[in-house]
Amino acid sequence: MKNDIYSTYRLQAPPQLNEIKTTVVCPATEKHIKKYQRQESFLVEETGADYQSITLPYIQKQSFSVQWVYNILEKKAEADRIVFEDPDPTVGFLLLPDFKWDQKQVDDLYLIAITLQRGIRSLRDLTQEHLPLLQTIFQKGKEAILQRYQLPASKLRVYLHYQPSYYHLHVHFTKLGYEAPGCGVERAHLLADVIQNLQSDPEYYKTRTLYFPLRVDDGLLSKYKEAGRL
Repeated sequence: MKNDIYSTYRLQAPPQLNEIKTTVVCPATEKHIKKYQRQESFLVEETGADYQSITLPYIQKQSFSVQWVYNILEKKAEADRIVFEDPDPTVGFLLLPDFKWDQKQVDDLYLIAITLQRGIRSLRDLTQEHLPLLQTIFQKGKEAILQRYQLPASKLRVYLHYQPSYYHLHVHFTKLGYEAPGCGVERAHLLADVIQNLQSDPEYYKTRTLYFPLRVDDGLLSKYKEAGRL
């Protein structure tokens, strides 16, 4: 097609420009396969009571294993990928690149801060006692990225997912402008907002109604339908 200064073409990129980054999950369970399939989604409204009666019992039985997270924390795997470490057992964390980032440029920078403290599953578990942990991740994570990648805090998006893809507290650091998967308003919660909410109300995330998307084949969605909440 050609129209004035605009035209479209089909091209075959030469091999040196035609690289595809892949992530291999082997062996893949049925859960893994469903995770990566394109499916219809629904927005779920979860009250604090819904979390206790529907969501929490479900995730305690059905969530993915987090053994791979413990392997990282214990430096049995991916130790060479660690960008920054705070070894404090209470407020400490590891910062390392997410698998989705090939680390070839900062335009799509994506790092994950994984807490050393175990037992914090998600946003719902956070209370005022976790503020030092969250503030440490927020401040030291930004400082480490500035030092390593020369990217200032004003160009970073720092947030948590709800629901998370795995139930061990972790924080996402992405470059502002990069539309990372899950950075939309229906799933991402800015860490700065989380900190301020907990400062205002220590039990904010225990009682707050939260919204999140679930795919049509997600077992948790079925539980909400059975409970008449969808």
